[in-house]
Amino acid sequence: MAKKTRAKAAPAGENPRRPCPCGSGKRFKACHGAGDDVIVIRPFEGLAAECDLVAMREFLPSATAPLPLREPGGAPVTLATVLPGAAAAVVRPDGSILLGMQVQAHSGDLSADLAKALRWAQSAEPGSALPVVGPGIAGELVRMQDVLDAEAALDVTVHADFGWWIPPAEDGAEPSPDVTAALERANKVIMPTEPVAAPGVRAAYWVDTGSKAHLRWVRPEPEEALLAALARLQARGELALTDDARYAGSFRAHGLLVPVWDLDRELHAKEWSEPLSAFSERLDAALAEDAPLTDAERRARDALAGKQITLR
Repeated sequence: MAKKTRAKAAPAGENPRRPCPCGSGKRFKACHGAGDDVIVIRPFEGLAAECDLVAMREFLPSATAPLPLREPGGAPVTLATVLPGAAAAVVRPDGSILLGMQVQAHSGDLSADLAKALRWAQSAEPGSALPVVGPGIAGELVRMQDVLDAEAALDVTVHADFGWWIPPAEDGAEPSPDVTAALERANKVIMPTEPVAAPGVRAAYWVDTGSKAHLRWVRPEPEEALLAALARLQARGELALTDDARYAGSFRAHGLLVPVWDLDRELHAKEWSEPLSAFSERLDAALAEDAPLTDAERRARDALAGKQITLR
C-alpha cells in the first residue's frame, strides 16, 4: 500500500551519526539521511496506541477516535478510518479536525505522513480539505511519536455507517444530493464490525465478511516472540478459541502480527468475549515461557509462519 519516496537529506549542521528520528534504531545517515528510498516497517512503534492505529489503518471500515495529543489545546482532532473522498484531512466549518487513516501514502513512513497531515490541518482555514499528503507540504520531519501522548491508547468508536461524515447543521439544512449519494455508496460496502471486549484485551474485532465471520486481534509483541507463543499453544492443541472457532492464520501489518480465527456466523460478537478472555490468559502464559521450543513446537511455528499474509 505504501509507496517509496526519496528520503530527506540531513539538514546543514546535523550530526549524521545521531539516531534517526523515525525510530528505526539506525543512525540518521543510514536511514532517512541516506538519500535512498526508505520504508519504515513499524511506523507506530513506541506508542501505546500502536495496535489501535494499525486496526484503523487496515481493518476497521468506519471508526473514529479522539486523538490524544501530547500538547492538547486548539481545535479538537479526531482520527478516522476513511474521510469523504478518501481525504487525508478535513477541517470542518467549526474548526474541528478530522484525520484519515486509510489514505494513499506519500512516503514509506505512515507516521510521518499522518503527522504532516495534522500539521497542515492545524494551520488550514475552516472548510478546507487535504486530498493527499504530497511533497508540496513543507516542514521539518515530524512523526506521530512527536505529537501524540505516547502512553495513551485510543478510545475507538466503531460505527455501523458513515453518518458521522455529516456534522449536524445548525440551521437544520439537509446535505446536498452529491453528499447523500456519496454517503449511500460508502455505506453499501461496510462489513459489519464490532469490538470484542474482554479483560486485558485491546484491538480485537469481530467482522462478518458475508460468507464467514472472523475475529482479528492486533497484537503488540515482536513477531518472533508472538509466533513462538502461538506455536507452543498449537503444539498443545490450545490455539483455537473454541472447538468451532479454529485459528485461520495471521496478517502481518506495519510490523505487527494480527492473528485471525474463523467464527460461527450465528453467534453475536459479544459471545466471543469469554472465549477470547480465556485464550488471552493462555497466550500470556505462553509468552512468559523462555525455554527453547521443542521439536513439535518448532514444526508448529513453521506451519504457522506459512499461514501469514503481509499487507502492503
